[in-house]
Amino acid sequence: MTQPLIEMAAIRKIYRLGDTEVAALAGIDLRIEHNEYVAVVGSSGSGKSTLLNLLGCLDQATDGSYRLNGTDVRDRSEDELATIRNREIGFVFQSFNLLSRASALENVMQPLVYRLTTPAQRREQALAALARVGLADRADHLPNQLSGGQRQRVAVARALVTEPAIVLADEPTGNLDSETSRGIMALFDQLQSEGQTIIIVTHEAEIAARCQRTVELLDGLVRRDHHHQSANA
Repeated sequence: MTQPLIEMAAIRKIYRLGDTEVAALAGIDLRIEHNEYVAVVGSSGSGKSTLLNLLGCLDQATDGSYRLNGTDVRDRSEDELATIRNREIGFVFQSFNLLSRASALENVMQPLVYRLTTPAQRREQALAALARVGLADRADHLPNQLSGGQRQRVAVARALVTEPAIVLADEPTGNLDSETSRGIMALFDQLQSEGQTIIIVTHEAEIAARCQRTVELLDGLVRRDHHHQSANA
């Protein structure tokens, strides 16, 4: 059996509020293979955001084990987690999180600053990432000169530029109209067909239906985990 990209076992995350303990995750077992296309769904308070933070190495579990692409990420220092994030994970957020005074090209180049590459190499890689999302002709535009869909495509290019093992998308269509949302999801469809592993946290049934697998959370546990034919198939 090949090594999974993500392997979580008995993951618990406890938050302490004064004298009260709140279990955001109460024992998650999750295995995700390379090139999977996964939607994580659930009502508010189900644990989606906490799981996303753990998957993205933005936080660490209270108990349990997590291996990402063969690396045990438990009990790592902040610097080590930052290195893992930069090497293995691309993030796409609902609010885009672009630098307002930087061009699309400069925004996409940002994650490469931490790589031992020359400015020319960073520019070349960023231009290639923008071309991959269909925005090579918008490289010099500022975010306020781009539509919402174009800004999200810049965010996707920024996530891809480091060639991560996984792309984590947090409500990536939440600020977009329905037509633009379908365009962004078509881009994710294309990326997955090219071999990219994608996990999307969403509350929208239509978005989840485009994925090939849905993991539903309830009260910090996996309520349902099923594979299905994606809506775009």
